[in-house]
Amino acid sequence: MTTCSAPGKIYLFGEHAVVYGESALACAVELRTHVSAKKSDSVKITSKIGTTGLNFRKHAYVSSAIIKLGVKDVAVKITSDIPIGSGLGSSAAVTVATLSAINDEYSFGFGKEDIARMGHEIELDIQGAASQTDTFVSTMGGVVEIPSRTLMQPPDCGIVIGNTRKGTKSKKTAKLVKQVAALKEEYPEIIDPIIKTIGSFTQKGRILLSEKDYNSLGRLMNVNHGLLDALGVGTTELSALVYAARDAGAFGAKITGAGGGGCMFALTDSPKKTASAIKAAGGEAIITEFTKEGVLKE
Repeated sequence: MTTCSAPGKIYLFGEHAVVYGESALACAVELRTHVSAKKSDSVKITSKIGTTGLNFRKHAYVSSAIIKLGVKDVAVKITSDIPIGSGLGSSAAVTVATLSAINDEYSFGFGKEDIARMGHEIELDIQGAASQTDTFVSTMGGVVEIPSRTLMQPPDCGIVIGNTRKGTKSKKTAKLVKQVAALKEEYPEIIDPIIKTIGSFTQKGRILLSEKDYNSLGRLMNVNHGLLDALGVGTTELSALVYAARDAGAFGAKITGAGGGGCMFALTDSPKKTASAIKAAGGEAIITEFTKEGVLKE
């Protein structure tokens, strides 16, 4: 039996702007999906939602990974720390971990670039539209600049994720992307500069990250959050968690992902204090850390 794990991710900067070719910074976080694979006499997939064979309703990503690798005799078991539909890359993590575990169990010899590519193909097939960001970050780990795929060291400060418990599943994400596109088409002279500004945070963010200037990095995150709010992808619940984290002394806090629900995150040197504030504001608080490690054999 082979067990592999793959991390989730957050966006430091660049949501929505990356859709229009602007730069973004995404980072792997130490919330992991673990997948065990072993040779069997039939396909069997087990997770917290039940046990099935190939099943594209309950286990779409795992089933697609099994078919992609052409195996017909594997038992797969999934456990995960990543909230589903929360903007933290849960589908990418389970896809990458499944591909990696089966690849190792059957000695197929695929490298990480192959795993990232196949993972993106699977997400694209299931979702209809998918960025390469999630599967690449989940495979490679660390901080990744998009679209250049430049890898950088992650921050060494604390991170707290706040979950509104209102998921942003792929259909809702697509709706939010279309909503921003419609606003951009109606008011290009106003929205185009906002998109450009969001994209510009990445280059400045890279410098601040290398200097470990988390106060300045947090201030840029706050501005990025405000611009995402201006694009109409914020919610009352997300804002409550963001401002609670800032009031508790976080360096900065913002949405991660498409918005419309899901999660925010805060950079902080006082994770417990920030987590308590997020809980008091009605969110689920997850204290975690950034990781330079992508998919791993356990």
